[in-house]
Amino acid sequence: MATKSAAKARSECPVSVSLDVLGDRWSLLIIRDMMVRGYRTFREFQRAGEGIATNILSDRLHKLEAAGVLLTEPVEGDGRSAYYRLTPKGVALAPVLFELLIWAGHHEHTAAPESYIAQLEQNRQAILAETHRRWEQRDPTPLIPPFVPQVKSPKGKSKR
Repeated sequence: MATKSAAKARSECPVSVSLDVLGDRWSLLIIRDMMVRGYRTFREFQRAGEGIATNILSDRLHKLEAAGVLLTEPVEGDGRSAYYRLTPKGVALAPVLFELLIWAGHHEHTAAPESYIAQLEQNRQAILAETHRRWEQRDPTPLIPPFVPQVKSPKGKSKR
C-alpha cells in the first residue's frame, strides 16, 4: 500500500491532497529533473536552469522526502554528500509529468518542438516503460533533453 503523508490535508479530495504535496512552484520540477534528466545531487538541481534559490531547494527536497516521494542515499566515500532518488511513490508520478508535458506542448508556448510533442504522444507507453526501467536500474541517463528556447534573429528567422 502507498505511504500516506503525515500533514493534515485541507480536504480529502484527491486533487487537493495531491496539491498539498506537489502544488508549489518547484516540487514537480525537482521530480522532473530526477525522472527525465537523471539528476541526483543538490548541485545538479541547483544548476538545472530554473533559478531556484538554495534555501528553497533544500526546503522542497526535505518536504518531498517527508512526503515519501524521494529519499536520500549517502554517496559512497563522501559522508557529507547524498544522492536523491525517487521512491516508488515518486516514480508513480511519471504519467502525470508526461501528460503535463504534452498538455503544455499543445496549449502553451514552450521550447519543445511540436514534432517532439507529437512523437512523445505517439509513444506514451514505451516512454513510461523506459522511465521505469531507468529508475529500477538506477540509470541516470537523461530521458528527455532540456528544451532550449529558440531565439529570433534580427531578420525574424528562428535559430538555436
